[in-house]
Amino acid sequence: MRAGVLREYGEPLDVTTRPDPTPDADGAVVAVEACGICRSDWHAWQGHGEWADDQAPLDYVLGHEPAGRVVETGPDVTGFSVGDRVVVPFSLGCGACSHCYSDHGNTCPDGLALGFERPVPGAFAEQVAVPNASYNLQPIPDGVSFRDVAAVGCRYMTAFHTLAHRADISGGDWVAVHGCGGVGLSTVQIADALGARAIAVDVDPEALARAERAGAVATVESDPVEAIRDITHGGADVSVDALGRAETARNSVRCLRERGTHAQVGLTTEAEKGVVSLPTDWMTRWEIDWLGARGMPPTRFGELLSMVESGHLDPGSLVGREVSLDSVSERLAAMSTYDTDGIEVLTF
Repeated sequence: MRAGVLREYGEPLDVTTRPDPTPDADGAVVAVEACGICRSDWHAWQGHGEWADDQAPLDYVLGHEPAGRVVETGPDVTGFSVGDRVVVPFSLGCGACSHCYSDHGNTCPDGLALGFERPVPGAFAEQVAVPNASYNLQPIPDGVSFRDVAAVGCRYMTAFHTLAHRADISGGDWVAVHGCGGVGLSTVQIADALGARAIAVDVDPEALARAERAGAVATVESDPVEAIRDITHGGADVSVDALGRAETARNSVRCLRERGTHAQVGLTTEAEKGVVSLPTDWMTRWEIDWLGARGMPPTRFGELLSMVESGHLDPGSLVGREVSLDSVSERLAAMSTYDTDGIEVLTF
């Protein structure tokens, strides 16, 4: 198979031929039809994450948002057969622990992160192997395209998990979204679909225009704390840092109303190395909640995909570019200067 291999951090991927993967007894092999290109891939490509013991290895295939068809299964796999259309969550659970059984498989202590850890090479390749396939694979509804499901990948499903499961937003809630890349735009669209009022924050007018098309009721280009407090008459109910910079994290906290909720979705850069100083006394005084969110439990994918199937959510509308495997390196490099167009997807 053809695959893009990370040889050196920050250097173009080596598009080369690798042996086709084979499934474990409980695993499956999926022929990749589409795979999102995510800012988390950029972090891995840059070699970030060493401070959190989360650095992607070299001589390794990145890519963690695949959708495709099952081409082989191990003898212990149930519920899936060759030819099935599936999406592969990047947060792979073991399927047997209390976390997995209680719909929290994305925090499985024995779980693996597809496209980030040596045992599970990623999907910037024509095929990808999936462990514990009966638990981790999720069927794609009829009528939903591989491209659209690849857009659901890490960013969209994390945004859905953040708002629907972690922050538990309600109709009419004000939701501030700091950063309008893939995960930020996903958050805006999902907030709108769930009945909340989204405010999009970004320094790029084109990103804000896309956020308006995704459902934002207001946009903010500068001085976000005061602007959001003015728009909401006191502060947002929920605020999401979708970028991962110290400034956006603090702005997200400061724009909240009393007893508001901050959700951290964006991963930090080399500048922060996983640590951001916060106004903790102010957060204590006003009982501000801080939530983390990463991925989504595989067992809850049906909630999201049913909304895509019904047309209540449209991740495909956020796709700004489809590229070939040979162009993935160029699109990763574009993320260094935030020169991307919504969600970008590798298609085969």
